[in-house]
Amino acid sequence: MSAIQRDVMNRGEEYYTKSLRIAIGVTLGILVLEVAGGFISGSLALLSDAGHMLVDGLSLGLSLGATIIAHRLPSKGQTFGFHRVEVLAALVNGVILFILSGVILYEAYLRILDPQPVDSGIMFVVAVIGLLANLGVAYGLTGSHDLNIRGAFLHVLGDALSSVAVVAGAIVITFTGVLLIDPFLSVIIVLVILVSTYRLVRESVAILLQYTPEDVDFDVMVKEMESVEGVDGVHNIHVWALCSHINVLDAHVYSCEQNVITLERMKQEIKKRLEKFNVRHSTLEFECEECKDCRLVREVEHRD
Repeated sequence: MSAIQRDVMNRGEEYYTKSLRIAIGVTLGILVLEVAGGFISGSLALLSDAGHMLVDGLSLGLSLGATIIAHRLPSKGQTFGFHRVEVLAALVNGVILFILSGVILYEAYLRILDPQPVDSGIMFVVAVIGLLANLGVAYGLTGSHDLNIRGAFLHVLGDALSSVAVVAGAIVITFTGVLLIDPFLSVIIVLVILVSTYRLVRESVAILLQYTPEDVDFDVMVKEMESVEGVDGVHNIHVWALCSHINVLDAHVYSCEQNVITLERMKQEIKKRLEKFNVRHSTLEFECEECKDCRLVREVEHRD
């Protein structure tokens, strides 16, 4: 990676860290506003959304902490550094969102059974303020490939969608008096959140279980490595994601080349070609005869 690319990446990380700090401040501010508005208007929707904000504030704090910790330098005890903290935080955020969705669905069920009158005017004003604030924060978190930042973005997006539901509910209640619209809108919002959350959790689990990254075409990658001049074959390949933006690979490279300088050039060429697959760290073991692991794999495949 060039110095310019590193500089751009560092500035991007600083931008999202700053955005997370702003998101936490805005979320806590809306929390206080909705609690006050909920008690004054008698709106259970606003009070429930305030609970939503409280959970999201804690989750955003977790995301910020994970982002800061992830950039600590490697040590003897953590030789890969703390990149996986990002994935762990994303998984925790996803689980929290699943639980939160269940709570919202239960509250919606209770409101369907027993609709409560509210002051729709106060409800509308508070919800609009919350909506505008959340949209601004969500915009600041848009575009990151970091799973942790994406998890934070989903939390803020969930807040914005909740505000939309409350705004819509306030308008409908004002003009029609139909109180059931609020819980029905909440159910729709939860379904949208659950779809996005499922994807986030699935990607986090895939990284923790060291699946082949989704953005890597395994067969194409192998062909790229084997097309390097002097390489007679590649086997015993392991490729996984360290975090959302760093892929790791180790492999055995079969070659009859004995010149050390030529082998080094081959290795550098393979590493260069691996960059297109986002492989930032690779370990290549060169061998001039078929290794035991390769023979065992072929024997198993032959028996099958």
